[in-house]
Amino acid sequence: MPVQQKKIIFCVAGVLSFACALGTAAAIGTQLWVKGTILCKTGALLVNATGQELEKFIGEIQYGLFYGERVRQCGLGGRPFQFSFFPDLLKIIPASIHVSVILFCTVLVVFALVGAGFFMFNAFGSPYETLHGPVGLYLWSFIACSCGCLIMILFSSEVKIHHLSEKIANFKEGSFTFKTHSEQFANSFWIVLVCSLVHFLNALLIRFAGFEFPFSKSKDSRTTTGAVDLMY
Repeated sequence: MPVQQKKIIFCVAGVLSFACALGTAAAIGTQLWVKGTILCKTGALLVNATGQELEKFIGEIQYGLFYGERVRQCGLGGRPFQFSFFPDLLKIIPASIHVSVILFCTVLVVFALVGAGFFMFNAFGSPYETLHGPVGLYLWSFIACSCGCLIMILFSSEVKIHHLSEKIANFKEGSFTFKTHSEQFANSFWIVLVCSLVHFLNALLIRFAGFEFPFSKSKDSRTTTGAVDLMY
């Protein structure tokens, strides 16, 4: 492939990686990871509410990785309550999973920036040896994509398997019991999914630029061109 086309491909991949880093960093600080509604089960049972009457006992909840807000509805109007995971909810949530999600989000941002830097370096610089050549580009893209997948798996398990929304809804509730009425992942969660797909796309772009996957060749192959084949 001509050098100019390779530069364009690497520029596109670099811009996409940088955009993913910014998007993930912004997503980490929002409370738009999960949105849902919670039913005040105790209040609904007390008045035997059915049909449209249940709407008076259905509140709202939304949260992210660090904080969130819930609106408590028990027949007397909505009462908002803001909460923080650290340290308020640390005792009732699966802390190890939650911290792991935050850690992998940080790693995703770091390696997305690293990948963006190396893509730009390979586009405008003179690449030298392994980690600045195709092996490095595959490596950064693979790590970032893997982190994105782990984030989605861990956070989904925290929400669905460990019933995170119900634990938050019943936080500091004495006589009332709340149950999840509906919940869905919000924008920030899908941003991580898109970023994972983008890093996978970047690996395809590297292949499209004419470079074999770095581990597909046998160890006995004595290719002397090395990273020079990357661009020139």
